[in-house]
Amino acid sequence: MSEATELPLGIDELLERVRGDYERIEPLEAYDAAGAGEALLVDIRYSALRERDGLIPGALVVERNELEWRVDPQGSHRVPEATHHDLRVVVICNEGYASSLAAASLHRLGLHRATDLVGGFQAWKAAGLPVAA
Repeated sequence: MSEATELPLGIDELLERVRGDYERIEPLEAYDAAGAGEALLVDIRYSALRERDGLIPGALVVERNELEWRVDPQGSHRVPEATHHDLRVVVICNEGYASSLAAASLHRLGLHRATDLVGGFQAWKAAGLPVAA
């Protein structure tokens, strides 16, 4: 089958492929890395989920549709924390699905250490890690 006639990927296959390109991080490892100043936690959940479930203290809140513009070290709309392409960004969504696609997008921008949190915010909370109202 030629490239032009290949069937499109389903979301499950796409997730499997993008997750194979980097090592995902577990909640406790992310907590320790952030506490040691070795990772920037970025919460991409939409506001209703943040209001309902709370926030991870110290995590940068960036709506998903703004993520690439805020963390690209070369971007004109970057946050002060986006200083270099070696930055270890840990993207956090609600359950660890959208964050995988977001991390893959950051890799395409040259943020080669970008990853996402296995299980997302819900896994963080279930692990008993800090959550602020």
